[in-house]
Amino acid sequence: MESKKEDVRRKHIRLHMEGALTARDKVGVQDFVLLDAYTSESAFVDNLRKRFNENLIYTYIGTLLVSVNPYQELGIYTVSQMELYQGVNFFELPPHVYAIADNAYRMMCSELNNHFILISGESGAGKTEASKKILQYFAVTCPMTQSLQIARDRLLLSNPVLEAFGNARTLRNDNSSRFGKYMDIQFDFQGIPVGGHIISYLIEKSRVVYQNQGERNFHIFYQLLAGGEEERLAFLGLERDPQLYKYLSQGHCAKESSINDKNDWKTVSNAFSVIDFTEADLENLFGIIASVLHLGNIGFEEDDQGCATIPDTHEIKWIAKLLGVHPADLLEALTHRKIEAKTEEDFTRKTVIGLLDIYGFEVFDKNGFEQFCINYCNEKLQQLLIERTLKAEQAEYEMEGIEWEPIKYFNNKIICDLVEERHKGIISILDEECIRPGPATDLSFLEKLEEKVGKHAHFETRKLAGPKGRKRIGWMEFRLLHYAGEVTYCTKGFLEKNNDLLYRHLKEVLCKSKNVILRECFLRAELENRRRPPTVGTQFKNSLSSLLEILISKEPSYIRCIKPNDRKEPSKFDDFLIRHQIKYLGLMEHLRVRRAGFAYRRKYEHFLQRYKSLCPDTWPHWHGPPAEGVERLINYMGYKPEEYKLGKTKIFIRFPRTLFATEDALEFCKHQLVARIQATYKSCLGRREYVKKRQAAIKLEAHWRGALARKAIQRRKWAVRIIRKFIKGFISRNKPLCPDNEEFIVFVRKNYILNLRYHLPKTVLDKSWLRPPGILENASDLLRKMCVRNLVQKYCRGITAERKAMMQQKVVTSEIFRGRKDGYTESLNQPFANSRINEGDINPKVLQLISHEKIQYGVPVIKYDRKGFKARQRQLILTQKAAYVVELAKIKQKIEYSALKGVSTSNLRDGILVIHVSPEDKQKGDAVLQCGHMFEAVTKLVMLVKKENIVNVVQGSLQFFISPGKEGTIVFDTGPEEQIYKNKNGQLTVVSVRRKS
Repeated sequence: MESKKEDVRRKHIRLHMEGALTARDKVGVQDFVLLDAYTSESAFVDNLRKRFNENLIYTYIGTLLVSVNPYQELGIYTVSQMELYQGVNFFELPPHVYAIADNAYRMMCSELNNHFILISGESGAGKTEASKKILQYFAVTCPMTQSLQIARDRLLLSNPVLEAFGNARTLRNDNSSRFGKYMDIQFDFQGIPVGGHIISYLIEKSRVVYQNQGERNFHIFYQLLAGGEEERLAFLGLERDPQLYKYLSQGHCAKESSINDKNDWKTVSNAFSVIDFTEADLENLFGIIASVLHLGNIGFEEDDQGCATIPDTHEIKWIAKLLGVHPADLLEALTHRKIEAKTEEDFTRKTVIGLLDIYGFEVFDKNGFEQFCINYCNEKLQQLLIERTLKAEQAEYEMEGIEWEPIKYFNNKIICDLVEERHKGIISILDEECIRPGPATDLSFLEKLEEKVGKHAHFETRKLAGPKGRKRIGWMEFRLLHYAGEVTYCTKGFLEKNNDLLYRHLKEVLCKSKNVILRECFLRAELENRRRPPTVGTQFKNSLSSLLEILISKEPSYIRCIKPNDRKEPSKFDDFLIRHQIKYLGLMEHLRVRRAGFAYRRKYEHFLQRYKSLCPDTWPHWHGPPAEGVERLINYMGYKPEEYKLGKTKIFIRFPRTLFATEDALEFCKHQLVARIQATYKSCLGRREYVKKRQAAIKLEAHWRGALARKAIQRRKWAVRIIRKFIKGFISRNKPLCPDNEEFIVFVRKNYILNLRYHLPKTVLDKSWLRPPGILENASDLLRKMCVRNLVQKYCRGITAERKAMMQQKVVTSEIFRGRKDGYTESLNQPFANSRINEGDINPKVLQLISHEKIQYGVPVIKYDRKGFKARQRQLILTQKAAYVVELAKIKQKIEYSALKGVSTSNLRDGILVIHVSPEDKQKGDAVLQCGHMFEAVTKLVMLVKKENIVNVVQGSLQFFISPGKEGTIVFDTGPEEQIYKNKNGQLTVVSVRRKS
């Protein structure tokens, strides 16, 4: 029986595992090592996209952190987040930069070894922000005393100063780091930060004197001009407009809306004060910065002997003042050449945790000397990453006794080794060209490359390339195959940038400078050194070697930063750009190293502690060796032999799906276990509560039933008394008021009044009224009259003067037409207008002719000729004295009200009206008009004429005056449709629609 239950339990676990795996496929995995298709770049990008769309910007590749710049604030860098990751096992929480920082700190404290965190990526990928977050994490979570607060602030505020002097706007990023930065953070034996040290690598010095289109010089120049005090700028001889300086305006974007140089200046100024720059230090520093701007504005000319001269020495005087040198010496040094170099000072440091913010692999449309050095650095760092990862993996497998064949996975390492050999060769040839006697050019350098390294498998020029490759390589270019792909470099400027010489005469002038900073940079003892200084390439190669020595001596952590798009838009994921960066960051190769053997490994104790609930033999306690417990557990779970290996202290799981299945089974088991515990506990609590409630309920019910019974008896007695009293009152309701009917009558009155308030009439025309009882008929009549009076008063108060006038007109209309003409009833709801014609619709000439009279009313009409009855569009305009029939700019007929004999219209629905005039007044005759607003027009005319009984409503026909001795006839009839026409008898026939019955 027990065996059958166990089989059912296993089946449920397996089914749940499959469902959970499907859900996981939709949201991605937080460690790329757990990808099934780990060799597929598409699967890699797809997992990155899923997490990015859910604002999960961090993903692991083992212990390497991949960070995608979200270009928006996600709220994941709060103090509570820092506390959440503090002291927690690396894989217990989702990936985060705080996990990397905390893991490095805990390893440093527990194992007393040095550590470094390498941050790399393209410009704009968020490298600088990542380093800031790590510094903030250490500042908040590390033990801190008041005396060490200053050291912490100096570490944090060194960033604004470094960015001001080492960052600039490029085509890809408004705050692009143009140097590599290595920062050591020193801790004491208690884990308290006690100091720091910063080294910069390969600052892009050429940017000081030249910027490409759309790019700017280093931030500090623009910040000083935008935010510097007026007194400081005046002392430095500077103006606020950056367009005045050649070194700031070559990129044609000196002022950029996305950069607030004035606010940034405040941040940098505050940082200077915190990191103990004195006013004298700042004066010397800004003197050097201002002298660079003045130097860029110096104009050189050629004299008759072909020598350089400076006609305008205005800028020379400012530079001499700011640097504390004699103007004549400076002028001589700038126009005459003495070549000498200075030696380089070695650094000594003691560090525990290092933070390396380094530029990523760069591939532009045009790649020069800077990109060559940057990519060489990335080759070395990629080689270091692969070697350290390979070494760590190999050591772990050997220690655990697990067989592993890694060689086939590391072609990338071979490429890195070859690239290192090739880079060293190119730098050596470049140095030879710089120091050899005779003229050396970029073209001769390229030819020497073809001669010395032309046979290298990863080197190619236009001359050495095949027919297809030549089209893609210029005459001054060479191509290298890096670990991340091919890059074409242009040799123009290689020799000049590699030389980087400071001529002896200039060095002698600067050694005499009163500027303290310059005196520290240019020592007089160096003038005695006659050795040629190392070239930029050699300096960079040597500093990179020293950096690698530092990194090799420390335990590594890695952060690879990726920018999702070039426009810095949040939530936009550019697949092509992402694939480009995955390739150049070597992420797929690193993943293949991590997945060369087993995807997951964990100590027996931790594995058993986490998953022991999945097997009855190990739950709740396992009392034997952890290795045996793990073996019993995985046998119960049904692990296949090819899915795992058992080491000396760890279990190694090959496939991510196996781990996912185990994890999902654990989640399912947790729910079952929690449900069982909850059910048992709730049952116990429920029984306890039930007993207490049952006893209390019995007692309450007994008392409550007694109270209800007593209350019911009292209520019944009261009801009997009330009913008896109302019966007596009803019987004697018509008798005079007495004790027997008093309460009943009061109730009836009150009830009637209360009901009446819901049935009051709402308008004057509403005649409804609630029927009163017999004893309240008189009171009801009085209330009804009062209500009607109030409604009438309220109605009268609400009538405006305009509406009153209109109602008076309606009264006149009623007196004339009510019961006499069809259509009158329908016109009642149609309000009268003051006029149907705007003054703007009347011809100005007409207005001028009748300007002495005020227009009272106007309406469009159709006038029928008295002879031929031809219809013509006219306007009927009524003034105070006369009626005018107007055609455009002419007054066709003026009818004085004194000469108006009457107005005739039919009893039908037509709009015909005839204005009769007296023949003796020399009028043209009666006016036959058709009007769409006949009731309104006639009413207005009657009220203006002020004569009684002038409107005649006729039936059948009417006669009108045409001319002396001649009359016309209008016949009115009904029919299926309206018509107006001249009949055979020469009469005007008006047909109206029949009335509806």
